[in-house]
Amino acid sequence: MNHSHSGVLATILAYSIWGLLPIYWKSIETVPALEILCHRMTWSLLFLFLMLTLQKRWNLLQEVKKHPKHLFYFLGTASLLALNWYTYIWAVNSGYIIESSLGYFINPLVTIVLGMLFLRERLRRGQWIAISIALMGVLYLTFSYGTFPWIALILALTFGAYGLLRKTGVFNALDGLTIETLWLFLPALCYLLYLEADGTSTFGHTSWSTSLLLAVTGAATATPLLFFAYGAQRVSMATLGVLHYIAPTSQFLLGVFVYEEPFELTRLIGFSTIWLALLIYTIESLFWMKTQPG
Repeated sequence: MNHSHSGVLATILAYSIWGLLPIYWKSIETVPALEILCHRMTWSLLFLFLMLTLQKRWNLLQEVKKHPKHLFYFLGTASLLALNWYTYIWAVNSGYIIESSLGYFINPLVTIVLGMLFLRERLRRGQWIAISIALMGVLYLTFSYGTFPWIALILALTFGAYGLLRKTGVFNALDGLTIETLWLFLPALCYLLYLEADGTSTFGHTSWSTSLLLAVTGAATATPLLFFAYGAQRVSMATLGVLHYIAPTSQFLLGVFVYEEPFELTRLIGFSTIWLALLIYTIESLFWMKTQPG
């Protein structure tokens, strides 16, 4: 298998795992979202330490010494990651899988806007059209329901801002994620120890399956990120853009057909408007990539 094919396969695996994560979080929905988040932070660091050991990549310490100021930079990305993770876990276990999927559907468009605002990237006509139509869809959902789709926008904005900051970072995906989880580890561990001392901890005090699933949150978090990092280095941006929709589509289908969340006509109209924007964005991006030299 050549690098291109293996990259596509790895990317598909990453997005497929992300798309099926609602099943995982639903299986431990009796655990409070904040406790799940802290387990995710704690076990992720242990899993990443294992990966660094297996790959013999402890030169991370030397890299940190070369760029000590970037430790505080990663405090910002870690905070965005924590807010994104918490919002997603809470939303899934509170019955908002469909709205969560909307956040990841509009994430590419949010990323374009952030690039325009902070990196001074110029938008092409097709991108302006896609963003305008998506905005119409968001406004329609807001006024038809009388409720702002805050879950979707928090997920899209935090993940978009996280990607923007990581774009300018000096560390690769594995090293960067390790530094981020180092920032998150201590407060997460302290909270879990507090729950244990308070007698309200779930881990080790309920079924063995729940405790095991909490312990595996680290692998469930890091594995798709590592697949994605491998694939992103081997496939084009256009391919990444198209494959991106595997995750929110899977989440959407789970919300509608497995967990039977309400999906009325007004929601269908709003989502269809946003899907139209994404179709325009994808087609425009593919045509633009074909016209580029090389």
